[in-house]
Amino acid sequence: MEDSFNRDNREDVYSLVVRAGKRTYFFDVKETRAGEKYLTITESKRRFSADSGKFFYEKHKIFLYKEDFEKFSHGLEGVIGFINTGKKPDIAPTPFAEADEEDFGFGDFKVDTPENEEEHS
Repeated sequence: MEDSFNRDNREDVYSLVVRAGKRTYFFDVKETRAGEKYLTITESKRRFSADSGKFFYEKHKIFLYKEDFEKFSHGLEGVIGFINTGKKPDIAPTPFAEADEEDFGFGDFKVDTPENEEEHS
C-alpha cells in the first residue's frame, strides 16, 4: 500500500510557501515520470466577485525547467538589481530575432486589462 502511495505522489518533491502582503507565492518542485525535476511558481491572490458576492483565489502559474534555471535566475537578478539601483544590468538580453517565433506563441496569451478582468470572476 505504501509503495502505491509513493508512486502516485512522486510528482511532488518539495514545496515552499511565501506570503507577501496580499499575495501568496507557492514554489513547488515536481518530478516527471522520467525523474526530471522542474519548478512551478504560482501566485495566488484573494479576490472578491461582485457577481456572486463571494471571495475566490485568482492564480497564475509558470513552469520553469531545469535547463532554463540559470538564464531565468540571471534575468531575475538583473531586473531586480535595476529596480533597486536604477542601473541596467551587464546581462546582454537574448535578441528577439534569434528566437524561433513559435517558441513564444504570444497569440496564445491574454493580457489582463480592466476590460477583461471580469472574466476572472
